[in-house]
Parts: sequence; structure tokens; C-alpha cells
Amino acid sequence: MEKNHLDSLKIVYITAPSKEAAVDLGRILVESRLAACVNILPNMTSIYWWENKVTQSEEAVLLAKTSADLVDALMMEVKKNHPYTIACAMSVRVENSLPAYAHWLHSELRK
Repeated sequence: MEKNHLDSLKIVYITAPSKEAAVDLGRILVESRLAACVNILPNMTSIYWWENKVTQSEEAVLLAKTSADLVDALMMEVKKNHPYTIACAMSVRVENSLPAYAHWLHSELRK
């Protein structure tokens, strides 16, 4: 796989208030072909500042696999469908991948 094609792979890290909310959001992202695959990790404990105090809550993590040219549209879809007022969603560049997997991922995304 060409290096520049690999450079376009992104993983978007998203948190959700529950596994159910994560599944709903993940399904939207995959069905719209903004993500080729979404992995959901339930039962994560988050500790963070909220409204001037340290807060702890149980959340789920979504790892949405996509390409750089779809990140903005994916983020808009997250904002539109996420139950949080301020949703955690951030993209990370993929530095390496098995070529067959990267090819499959690109083939399943919106053109």
C-alpha cells in the first residue's frame, strides 16, 4: 500500500454514556459509511473536571476507523447524534497497518 494512502487512515476516539448509546452511535457511523468499523469498549471509568469539580462516571469507548477526508463529516454526525452536550471525539492518525486491512477499510467507506 502506498505510504500516502496509509497516511489517510484515522481512528476517531469517542466516549458515550453507556454501551447502548455507543452501539446506537456506532451503527449510525457504519451505516452511513463514515466509518468502516467501530469497536466498542464498555465499562470504562472516566475521571474528569466538570462544573468545577472532579467527577467520576462509567462510560463506553468507541474507536471508529475511517479516513482523513471523512473525519469532519463523522464529527458532525457525532455532534448531531451524541447525547452529551459536549461530546469527546478526537481523531488520531494511524501510523501503520496491515496492507490488506487498510485496503478493506478504504473499500468500505463513503466515496
